[in-house]
Amino acid sequence: MPMDRVDRWTMEESSAIVEQFLHYLKFERRFSEHTAKCYGADLAQFSQFLVNTPSESSHSDLAPLGHHDGGGVATAVATQTEQEVDQRLLAVDPDEARTYLAFLNDKGYSKATIARKLATLRSFYKYLVKTNRRDSNPLSAIRTPKQDKRLPRFLEFEEVKRLLETPPTDSWLGARDRAILETLYSTGIRVSELVGLNMDDIDFLGEVIHIRGKGKKERITPISSSALQAIQHYMEYRNRRAQSNSHFDSKVLFVNKHGQRLSTRSVRRKMDKYLKMAGLDPAISPHTLRHSFATPMLNNGADLRSVQELLGHQSLSTTQVYTHLTTKKLKEVYDNAHPREDMTQESYMPQDSTAGNGHV
Repeated sequence: MPMDRVDRWTMEESSAIVEQFLHYLKFERRFSEHTAKCYGADLAQFSQFLVNTPSESSHSDLAPLGHHDGGGVATAVATQTEQEVDQRLLAVDPDEARTYLAFLNDKGYSKATIARKLATLRSFYKYLVKTNRRDSNPLSAIRTPKQDKRLPRFLEFEEVKRLLETPPTDSWLGARDRAILETLYSTGIRVSELVGLNMDDIDFLGEVIHIRGKGKKERITPISSSALQAIQHYMEYRNRRAQSNSHFDSKVLFVNKHGQRLSTRSVRRKMDKYLKMAGLDPAISPHTLRHSFATPMLNNGADLRSVQELLGHQSLSTTQVYTHLTTKKLKEVYDNAHPREDMTQESYMPQDSTAGNGHV
């Protein structure tokens, strides 16, 4: 393919089979729009790599282009560019996949990012096998790069307190921002879950909130009285604003100044503002409040399964990363509670070589 045509190829144009895969993720696997976009971006980058790389791979394991037995959507006749991209995607072999991973490594991508992109490709080719577009998954024999162990960063309580008390509560936007920070810290929810909250998701009497998490999974999680008070204070301002704005979205809990649902990016910008005002590290993210929620829970005796459920983690192994942060606390508990820690181990003390029968 000529280079000028490669440069014009964009994610929006995409390809028939990528669009079918993204449709499958959103409507059959129930992935969020954001997650599907991330998969699409990874596949767009891989596709662009392929159309810039000569291929000698065999097409013997491919079904005809356009053949589709799975749950995707029917597509119109693809453009010539789409057809070329689709053929390259369908023809990928393990060596090409390894070459792509080496390309990512040479470009300086982190191991975590490469692992994520590899997971995207695995899912994509698993889908192609499932829908009879390929006989085998070219990624099945490729190992995920070993990850560097990175402990999640968290804030000490005094730092959290300073951050939470920064937004002014005598204005409706300040009251909203205080309620947002209180809710993030009180529940440990993701920012995407926070901006998805509706008015009727808050149960003031039961002191719980209803959350729609990843993969459209729903859960109920407790919320502190201080967070509920902050939400109640904000809602008083919010409801007055709604009366004078016909475009106000009446069902959404956290809205922007125009009365529409806040975006995750807006929450990040607001947090950056308050981190600066509070004199805290600007590298802290809203997700840090999620870590700051989970760590003291474990330190104060919560079991791992409960924290997993509160955080909405699908796998317990995801939650287990927090156990590394609690090792010091566990050692203190052990030292204070285990009976052998208070006993002098005289049997292991050096003996006086001159005592007894004189034997050395």
